[in-house]
Amino acid sequence: MYKTLNSCPAKCTHSPSSNQIEQRTMMLSGVSHDLRTILTRFKLQLALANTDFDIKPLEQDVSDMQNMLEDYLAFARGEGSECVKTFDLNALMQKFSTDAHLHKRQFSYTIEGPTQIQVRPRAFTRLINNLVSNAFCHANNLKLTAISQQESFLITIDDDGPGIHKNVRTEVFKPFFRLDKARNKDASGTGLGLSIAQDIARSHGGNIQLDDSPLGGLRAIIDLPL
Repeated sequence: MYKTLNSCPAKCTHSPSSNQIEQRTMMLSGVSHDLRTILTRFKLQLALANTDFDIKPLEQDVSDMQNMLEDYLAFARGEGSECVKTFDLNALMQKFSTDAHLHKRQFSYTIEGPTQIQVRPRAFTRLINNLVSNAFCHANNLKLTAISQQESFLITIDDDGPGIHKNVRTEVFKPFFRLDKARNKDASGTGLGLSIAQDIARSHGGNIQLDDSPLGGLRAIIDLPL
């Protein structure tokens, strides 16, 4: 189990400002729900539209808007109050494999050590998903390796995309930062994907670093303490 995290008893422990955070989150959740309802109607209307025009771009726009909405909400509320639970890493990897196949991408993974880990499940899923989704926006081949070491849990994500220049590898974790060249946005287009991922890694007591990948693109290294 991660030393920096404690399993929750009956209730999670909150900071003195938790009421304000909860009120803000409830408000944002309400707005998010209303906007998602409208977007769902848009998707339904597009699906029922009797037209000879190609509506796939419109459907993609709606999907992107939904992803952006989720990213903004996640960034505003944070994930720190979620309880630590046992999480099945292998199940998440299988989901990525299925998604990659549907989108005609190559995804392979290796897990060395236990597949059951102690994390904040929703936050951890978002962390890995943000990095994997970002990679698939720019690459066709992705390889993930998870290794349980003596004092840390190491996840390495390699892709064959254009990579990120070493001079801006720290900058890309800043909120709303975007690159000017080929690798210029995260999956939702908000510029928040990598920032949220780094925040979640640090909330687990860990960190994300970027490096060159042997596949020719970018390597993301997630180091979480055991």
